[in-house]
Amino acid sequence: VQLQASGGGSVQPGGSLRLSCTASRSLNSINEMGWYRQAPGKQRELVAVFGSGGSTNYSDSVKGRFTISRDNAKNTVYLQMNSLKSEDTSVYYCKADVLRGAGTVRTWGQGTLVTVSS
Repeated sequence: VQLQASGGGSVQPGGSLRLSCTASRSLNSINEMGWYRQAPGKQRELVAVFGSGGSTNYSDSVKGRFTISRDNAKNTVYLQMNSLKSEDTSVYYCKADVLRGAGTVRTWGQGTLVTVSS
């Protein structure tokens, strides 16, 4: 699968942004898809993902502020980010896991930079 991410940018604290990630195949063929982020000098961390069966998982740091959603017709997953904080500043990466045989093939999209600053 190939992933195309977009939607990053600069915003003031308290503002909103929406990220998009479009897959090259049906979302129904992807076991897990969602967003991670990596700030300078830190490890990549989960932000929000859709798991098998459409379940969602959020990082505690974004619960209540970020919402992950999907449009199956467009093969696209979105991340609506509200009430952004300076600590949300990171490069955000889209990820897709596809089951293949007994294993999983993981694909990362190109990162998109989100900067929250006054």
